[in-house]
Amino acid sequence: MSEADVATVLRDAMILMVVLGGPPLMAGLVVGLLISLFQAVTQINEATLAFVPKVLAMGVAMVMAGSYMFARLADYTRGLLARMVEIGAS
Repeated sequence: MSEADVATVLRDAMILMVVLGGPPLMAGLVVGLLISLFQAVTQINEATLAFVPKVLAMGVAMVMAGSYMFARLADYTRGLLARMVEIGAS
């Protein structure tokens, strides 16, 4: 396995991490922003107020995007295993 192959595998892994982490993080970001706006308007400064809605939003995002995320991870794993077999055969 050459250095270019290793770099390709690492690049694909990094891109996959961003793609898989994106939906839950964006949901948490949006809900956190809305709650922060609500807290600023009402002047309620409770740190724990934002925690539960963000966790719920991230859970909902993972449930909704779970099949897509699993399909992307399975494709990456199949490709990685295929490369391993290809290297072992040569």
